[in-house]
Amino acid sequence: MQKLNQYEKSLVSNQKDEVISFKCELQENLQNAMKEFVEEHPNWDQYRIIQAAIAGFLMQKGFQNRDLTRLYIGNMFSMNFED
Repeated sequence: MQKLNQYEKSLVSNQKDEVISFKCELQENLQNAMKEFVEEHPNWDQYRIIQAAIAGFLMQKGFQNRDLTRLYIGNMFSMNFED
C-alpha cells in the first residue's frame, strides 16, 4: 500500500464525475490506523475513507446537500446511485 503520509486524491463531489484533487499530510498514527483498517477491510481504500470522513463531518456540522448525502451513504454502504 502506498504511503499515506502525503498523497494526491481525486475527491468525487457528486455522481456527475466532477472531481477536485487535493494533497494533504496525515499524522503517522492516523496513517497507521487507515492502513490497518484497509488491510482488515479490503472493500475499503484510503480514498473511500477520506471521502466518507469529509462527507460525514460536513453532515454532522449541518451542511445539507443531496449529492453529499448520496456520496456519504454510497461510501458507507458500497452503493452507486444513478440519477
